[in-house]
Amino acid sequence: MSITQQYALDVHRARQHGEPSAPAPGAHDWQVIRELRDHRQFRAVLLGRPAHGRLRQALARRLRLRPRPTR
Repeated sequence: MSITQQYALDVHRARQHGEPSAPAPGAHDWQVIRELRDHRQFRAVLLGRPAHGRLRQALARRLRLRPRPTR
């Protein structure tokens, strides 16, 4: 069963029972991602690490460690 079919079934059941229907799939995805980012930054601060730029710094370190291909 796809997520769309499950959503349609949930809406149908909610209407039968007179309950409010659930939000559509994907309606709050960006909010969840923002909250996850905020939580990770908060945890980093609690652990004494920098809260911003950690991924970019890690990628830069990783790319510098790789030897350049020779021709």
